[in-house]
Amino acid sequence: MLDEMDQRLIAELRRDGRASFSDLAERLALSRATVRARMERLAAKGEIAGFTVLTRSDVADAPVRGLMMIGIEGRGGEKVMARLAGIPAVLAVHSTNGKWDLIAELATQTLLELDEVIHRIRNLEGVMTSETNLLLSTRKAGRK
Repeated sequence: MLDEMDQRLIAELRRDGRASFSDLAERLALSRATVRARMERLAAKGEIAGFTVLTRSDVADAPVRGLMMIGIEGRGGEKVMARLAGIPAVLAVHSTNGKWDLIAELATQTLLELDEVIHRIRNLEGVMTSETNLLLSTRKAGRK
C-alpha cells in the first residue's frame, strides 16, 4: 500500500522523471537517502515498473499517431492481438473493459499510411467494429 509520501514522490516523478534525488528530496522535505530508499522499495515492489523517455526522433519518425478502439467478435481477442503485434505501425495493444475490447496505439509518417493501417486492421478476422481518434498533442501531467 502506498502511503502519502510515496504518492507524492510518484507525482513528482511524473512531473519530472529526470529529477535528481537531491531535487526530489528538497521538493518533498526529505533526505536524499530517504528518497533513494523509497524509490528502490517502490521499484522492488513493482509499484514503479520502469522509467521511459520520449525523444524528438520518436515523434519525428512517426508524427501521425492515433488510438484505435476495437470491438472483437466472440472470443477472438488473443488471435487479433497476435495479428496486431505483427503490424509495424502498432506501438502497443491494450485489452480493456467497457464498450471496446482492445485499444491499439498507432504511429505512422503520414495520414495516408495511417488510413492504410486502419483499413488493414478493420479487415482482420475477428474485428467487428472500430473507432479511431487522432492524437493532436501529448502532454505529461505537470508539464507545459
